[in-house]
Amino acid sequence: MGSIRNWGFISLFLVGISLSIVMSACSSANVEKTGNTIANSGRDVNLTFVSYSVTKAAYEQIIPQFREKWKKEHNQNLTFTESYDGSGSQTLNVIDGLEADVVHLSLALDVDKLVQTGFIQPGWEKEAPFNAIVTQSVGAIATREGNPKNIKTWTDLTRPGVSVLTANPKTSGGARWNFLSLWGYVTKTGQDEKQALDFTSKVYKNVPVLPKTARNVTELFFKQGQGDALLNYENEMILSKQKGEKFSYVVPDVNISIENPIAVVDKNVEQHGTRKVAEAFVQYLYTPEVQREFAKIGFRPVNIKIAKELSSNFPKVKTLFKAEDLGGWKNIQQRFFNEGAIFDQIQAQNSSK
Repeated sequence: MGSIRNWGFISLFLVGISLSIVMSACSSANVEKTGNTIANSGRDVNLTFVSYSVTKAAYEQIIPQFREKWKKEHNQNLTFTESYDGSGSQTLNVIDGLEADVVHLSLALDVDKLVQTGFIQPGWEKEAPFNAIVTQSVGAIATREGNPKNIKTWTDLTRPGVSVLTANPKTSGGARWNFLSLWGYVTKTGQDEKQALDFTSKVYKNVPVLPKTARNVTELFFKQGQGDALLNYENEMILSKQKGEKFSYVVPDVNISIENPIAVVDKNVEQHGTRKVAEAFVQYLYTPEVQREFAKIGFRPVNIKIAKELSSNFPKVKTLFKAEDLGGWKNIQQRFFNEGAIFDQIQAQNSSK
């Protein structure tokens, strides 16, 4: 009798193990179906794409083209949830819960913040061509049509009576690039950092207001007629010209290479099951047709072949330096843009005068 009970117990035990194996297999299949292979499931899929404000015009053309391509190749309907704002603000938005699958931000520092908070895995810059830099530009100065105040160089921005518009570097990646353009102009032409501080302070003394984003400051200049000079990306100048705005602009021949990175947000694509389509979208942005699309609205191509093909579209820069030449983004952030750092000191000094 005891052996029968034992055999019954063993049988139940074996059945339990079998059920556990089956359930585990089903669970694994479900994870796989809703995970990275969702792109092959035939189901509709949504990709949440987050970028900084001035890229919107390009993506209005690029995203529909990719959706069509994806539908043709995978027989799957793809929708995009898009968000555009200042790069620094967008980084905080993702950290605070905006579930981006892909981010195209103004500077690598912002992507690194997403690495530090666990959203993106280290080594992201090796996951795409050209160290994951997908667009690039240089700094430019817009003036009123005909350039009535004869503003031609960075130095002209320090003159009394010249009202300069730029965004707030605490919220705008573009504004940080503007700041570094000014600082680097001094240090890359043989002057020391004390002179760089004095020069940059004089420029910001002529800045009456610091809007949140590069797009905000562009609207102030063009729509509201404020300012004598606008600091912004060269690509924004080109786009504004295309929209029929009447103004002049110059690209100073000592300038910074503005490099804008792209990255898949690992934490979110794993949860959404969108890695395959997210990675395909990133790779698509480096194709010749998309690099030409970026160039149409003023971005300088990162694709070397397309850059040569379109070189006549952009003025040559005599001295081009990079963020790495100023210490790299980690040092730049600590030195210039942290609370109480050089930018805050400049603002405090100017407000006390």
